[in-house]
Amino acid sequence: MSTHVVVYTMKGCPHCYDLKDMLTKEGIEFVDRDIDDNKEEYDIFVEATENDYVPALLIIEEKGGDKRKSYLYAPDRDYQELTEAVDIIKKHLKG
Repeated sequence: MSTHVVVYTMKGCPHCYDLKDMLTKEGIEFVDRDIDDNKEEYDIFVEATENDYVPALLIIEEKGGDKRKSYLYAPDRDYQELTEAVDIIKKHLKG
């Protein structure tokens, strides 16, 4: 199984910079998706989570073949602190 971490961020967002820094220091690989550059994609995320705050997380677990499962995590809905977001990601990476 492989796990992919996507972090939705916004230019000028201090929480976004902090989360990306925390993930980098933890050695966690992630894809940074700026919400302004990927507006359509992020709009779908917002619709699914009913939350438009950033930094937000999309975690994709590939279970082999064509089997994938996606998890959406939004601030204030699924976590309050950035450390909680990092812990959520670590749980998925441990499988």
